[in-house]
Amino acid sequence: RRDDMPTSVERVRELLCTKLATDRVDVIDVSANCGAAFDVHVVSEQFEGKNRIAIHRLIHDALEEVMGEIHALSIKSAKTPAQADAA
Repeated sequence: RRDDMPTSVERVRELLCTKLATDRVDVIDVSANCGAAFDVHVVSEQFEGKNRIAIHRLIHDALEEVMGEIHALSIKSAKTPAQADAA
């Protein structure tokens, strides 16, 4: 990635999928494609037994290398597979 390019939906999704060992990730750029604001929905077994703060910390940690470029990250949903499948 070049430094002058905004963070992409694909990059955010790639980081979340890799770091949280899941392919159940939805990322929406809500900043008119300038890569500054994202809504995310994530399903991961790594959330099992964790409270909301710990889950949000996992997501933020997964995006650590791009968090300096993102101005707004809204975690719309973060569920375990059982929670997601029950919905």
